[in-house]
Amino acid sequence: MRQNCKHYQSRTYPSGDTVRKCSLDLAPEAPWNCPADCGRFELRLADVGWQHGTLIVPKTPDAPSSVGEDPSIGALLDSAEDIINSAGPSIRADVDAERERNRPKPKRKMPRWWPFKR
Repeated sequence: MRQNCKHYQSRTYPSGDTVRKCSLDLAPEAPWNCPADCGRFELRLADVGWQHGTLIVPKTPDAPSSVGEDPSIGALLDSAEDIINSAGPSIRADVDAERERNRPKPKRKMPRWWPFKR
């Protein structure tokens, strides 16, 4: 991937695993390839002239032999993402319903003039 693109993101976890991605989700073969004619490529300006220390992201592993050969990889990843995204609203509704059930009921206040104690 073009690491000098404004939309390139990487994150290294404590386990040593590193995630490399396009924040616009325009690189279906991430972390290996960006589209050659990406219309959203913008040069990263924030780190121009910086000196990078030892915390540089590790080298991207070599791409599997199937990357770049089969155009259906991007379509497969897009369909998997669609499945995940379509499940989101129903999961959110379930969580909201459970929170509503578990929310404590507010106590009713008796009017000041009420002559009996509760």
